[in-house]
Amino acid sequence: MREINLDQLRTLITIADTGSFAQAAQQLHLSPPTVSLHISELETRVGAKLLSRTRGKVSPTAIGENMVSHARRLLADAAYALDDITRRAKGLTGQVRLGASTGAIANLLPLAIEKLALSHPNIDVHISVLTSLQTLEQLKSGSLDIGIVALPQPQRGGLRIDAWRRDPVVAFLPASWAVPEVVTPEWIIEKPLLLNGSGTHLSQLTSNWFAETGHRPVARITLDYNDALKSLVGAGYGATLLPAESGTTFSGDSRTVIRPLKPALWRELGLACREKESENEPSTQHLLAVLRDLKQD
Repeated sequence: MREINLDQLRTLITIADTGSFAQAAQQLHLSPPTVSLHISELETRVGAKLLSRTRGKVSPTAIGENMVSHARRLLADAAYALDDITRRAKGLTGQVRLGASTGAIANLLPLAIEKLALSHPNIDVHISVLTSLQTLEQLKSGSLDIGIVALPQPQRGGLRIDAWRRDPVVAFLPASWAVPEVVTPEWIIEKPLLLNGSGTHLSQLTSNWFAETGHRPVARITLDYNDALKSLVGAGYGATLLPAESGTTFSGDSRTVIRPLKPALWRELGLACREKESENEPSTQHLLAVLRDLKQD
């Protein structure tokens, strides 16, 4: 037995609205036998008469009225679903799942999301705070769409990782300290240090920076939240080494000063996504385009 389909429901509604099989056939651009078949199949499926003829006019039975009411809602829901999927397919709406570290989320993503909202205000960005390794694992499993990861990273099958940004790491220091124009490992190793946790890429970078001059930093406190580290610096609790993203503004704290490092140290970031462009939904492609606009020359 054939199931109810939307064409049958549309036929029933049109007959109920026009009061005529012939007018319904004309309005729907169907042959009269097709219209009759639609109603016959509907009535067979539900096991009840849906239409009756009174004084030459066709009108729904009591059960038919109920069926027409349900049919209108079903057709409206189907139209909404089709419109929603079409808008998503065109990239007008949708959601993008992105993984990144707290530093990238705080300083870089707001710029990208602000720009995305101007051109595609109905795309939602869902953000997860993750390490680079976690981000790549979730990209691989399909639970993320885009990742901002520390470089270098080994290439992984099915993923594309492109160099994105190269930002200097600088020293954030209490303004109450007597600080030099540039900060060296020898100078800052004598100060109380506030550093990222050992599982972060930035921690590895800074440890290597100290190791090149034979020093091993011992942190007074370790945190993976850069804004919290900056606040502690402002409170005079110690010094920290963090990236200074160009193109972003540091909401300055008069209690904090920033100095370049010598030798210079750089934090490199990459954009990770699915390798095949066709596997990235239009909403993902729109956010990727905005993020790539933040790439440095």
